Amino acid sequence: MEKKRVDESLQVPAPGRVDRFGFVKQEHNSPDGLSRNKSALEYQREQKRLRKWRKMIGVGGSDWKHYVRRKPHVVKRRIRKGIPDCLRGLVWQLISGSRDLLLMNPGVYEQLVIYETSASELDIIRDISRTFPSHVFYQQRHGPGQRSLYNVLKAYSVYDREVGYVQGMGYLAGLLLLYMSEEDAFWLVVALLKGAVHAPMEGLYLEGLPLVQQYLFQFDRLMREYMPKLGEHFTEEMINPSMYGSQWFITVFSYSFPFHLALRIWDVFLYEGVKIVFKVGLALLKYCHDDLVKLPFEKLIHALRNFPDDAMNPDVLLPMAYSFKVSKRLEELEQEYEKIHGKVAESKAKQKQPQLT
Repeated sequence: MEKKRVDESLQVPAPGRVDRFGFVKQEHNSPDGLSRNKSALEYQREQKRLRKWRKMIGVGGSDWKHYVRRKPHVVKRRIRKGIPDCLRGLVWQLISGSRDLLLMNPGVYEQLVIYETSASELDIIRDISRTFPSHVFYQQRHGPGQRSLYNVLKAYSVYDREVGYVQGMGYLAGLLLLYMSEEDAFWLVVALLKGAVHAPMEGLYLEGLPLVQQYLFQFDRLMREYMPKLGEHFTEEMINPSMYGSQWFITVFSYSFPFHLALRIWDVFLYEGVKIVFKVGLALLKYCHDDLVKLPFEKLIHALRNFPDDAMNPDVLLPMAYSFKVSKRLEELEQEYEKIHGKVAESKAKQKQPQLT
């Protein structure tokens, strides 16, 4: 018999070709600022920071809620500086409320994965290989990473049949699976979409993407208020936020942004909510403002989808993002959007009513 050819998808990259997060390095990739050799002083500083975090969390998260109640400002400050990578999975579960959901629903995930069927199974299988394709965990076809991702997405599509499965959800689940088990990742997806702590995200994935439309409306207004010159230029070049900003909200910057930056954004996102997505978006535009206002349409679109490497430094971009105060204005813009949207829906309903003769 003819020997079977070795499947290329089973080949594992050499250790030197993989960065510290498990992504295969590309020749043109810029350094992530985290893989260089650390000095003894930096190492000591990192260990001291880790000890502070361990004390704050307690064994298995036992002290977390008590510490948050006592010192919320300390918790917020430390999260904004970045959660230590070795504790990230546990802390994400604690700040999202997913740990409580898991404890309240024993055996539910296993039931959804093993005994239920989903109408979205073929769509999930089709999209699996598109999620973090350069990460070693997901590169092997039908390997453990792809199987875990399939299980989480399938389970959620059964758990919430109204939402089912939408392609962008793969990046949420895919990111979480790099830091926790399948069951933990599933309940964190539930916590996010159902709103265990913050506003529910499910509207990002419902038919018509209603929450995406609202967020883009709010972002466009904020951008024009903070950067009127850029807003005017976008109007002249007929640029609207759906051309560049949809993925920011649907995947919380995990789709095309450097992984080390995405992680820092997720740390804050899970603790403070979606307002960090608005803030980071505004910071990116502000950082590149002087270049963007000079570009014509085609180059503008390219620039908005390919920000320069120096804009991707979390220690530069995030402090700039924190300087934007948006909470109150977001509430006002949400009410304004609902008022406009309600009038449009009312008008459409009237048009559908049969005319009396």
